[in-house]
Amino acid sequence: MSDTAAQLVQVAGALLILAAFAATQFDRLEPHSRPYLVLNVAGSLILTVLAWSERQYGFLLLEAVWALISLWGLAQVLRGRTPPASH
Repeated sequence: MSDTAAQLVQVAGALLILAAFAATQFDRLEPHSRPYLVLNVAGSLILTVLAWSERQYGFLLLEAVWALISLWGLAQVLRGRTPPASH
């Protein structure tokens, strides 16, 4: 993948995560909703793969953990379990 293409994919991944965050801040999405969690999973997985390929281990750690926690939350929602309320 060219450097320009990698940068565009990286920006797309970041925009997915930022869109979810902004939507919760403007009361458009609930933090435990499927769309919010899917945006976080997709964005963080994209950034995880890019961090791995570029050997950016700090960024890899952050994004991989973000993806795992988002996947866990999504799995809980899909099973019909309501996550605990945020404080």
